[in-house]
Amino acid sequence: MTTYAVTGATGKLGRLVLDELLTKTAPGNIVALARNPGALADYAEKGVHVREADYDDADSLRGAFEGVDRVLLISGNAVGQRERQHGNVIEAATDAGVSYLAYTSVLNAQGSKLALAAEHVLTEKLLENSGLNYDVLRMPWYSENYTGMLAPSIAHGAIYGATGEGQLSTATRADLAGGAVGALLNSPGGRTYELAGDQSWTMAECAEEVGRQAGKPVQYVNQSESDYARTLEGVGLPPPVAGMLASTSYLAGFGELYSDSKDLSTLSGRPSTSIKDTIAEALKD
Repeated sequence: MTTYAVTGATGKLGRLVLDELLTKTAPGNIVALARNPGALADYAEKGVHVREADYDDADSLRGAFEGVDRVLLISGNAVGQRERQHGNVIEAATDAGVSYLAYTSVLNAQGSKLALAAEHVLTEKLLENSGLNYDVLRMPWYSENYTGMLAPSIAHGAIYGATGEGQLSTATRADLAGGAVGALLNSPGGRTYELAGDQSWTMAECAEEVGRQAGKPVQYVNQSESDYARTLEGVGLPPPVAGMLASTSYLAGFGELYSDSKDLSTLSGRPSTSIKDTIAEALKD
C-alpha cells in the first residue's frame, strides 16, 4: 500500500488534489497536511488522514511525513518566505525517508523573468541538492485568474491588461490537480514537467469570447505596464500587488506564460479545459 501526502491541503488547489486522489485511491492511503487540520474535517469524515503541518514549524513537519511514501509539496503563498519554508518541508520529507516528492513550481521557471519565479528556482535548487527522488511540476497562471470577476468587465464592455498579443497557456485548478495527481501516482521521478494548457489564447480572444457568451460587446484594452498598474490600484489592489500583476501581464506579452508542452494532459489523462469552457463556467455564477 502506497501512502500519499498533500501539503497545503486547505487551499483551492490542495482541496482539488484531494478530490482527485479520492477518485484514484482509498481514503486511508491519503494524508492531508494543513496548518489548521480542523479546516479539513470534511475529508477526515471520508477517511482521509488529516495532520498538522506548518511550513514555519519544523516540529509539526517532523511528524507529518511519518509512514508517507510520496509527497506533493504545494508551494506556499508567503512571498519572500518560500525558499525557507519549502526548505523546511524538503528537510522533513528527507528525514522521514519519503520515496518521492513533487513540487509545484511556475511555468518556464529557470528562464523566467517573472518576479515570482526566483523563489521557485531557489526551491528547485534545494530539491536538486536534497538527495530526494523528485519531480518539478511547473504550473501556468490559473485560467480562473482571468475569469474570476467578469461582471464588471461585461458591464463596462472592456477587459484591461498589458499583454498585447502574447499567448497565454493557462489551465484551470482542476486541470492542474489532475496533472499533479497523475505525477504523484505514476511518475518515476527525475522529471521537470511544464504543465501548460493544451490551447493557448490571447487577451483579445478572451474578451471576444466573453462578449459572445454575455451577449454584449467586450473589447480588450491593452495598456502600458504602468498604466495597467494604476488601473489595478483603481479597483482597490495595494500598489505592490498591482505592480506585480501588471509586470506579469506585461511579461506575458513576451511569452513568459506560454508553452506548447502537452505534459499536463499526458499526466492527467484528459484534455485541459479551454478558456471558452472556463468562461462559460464563470458566467453560470
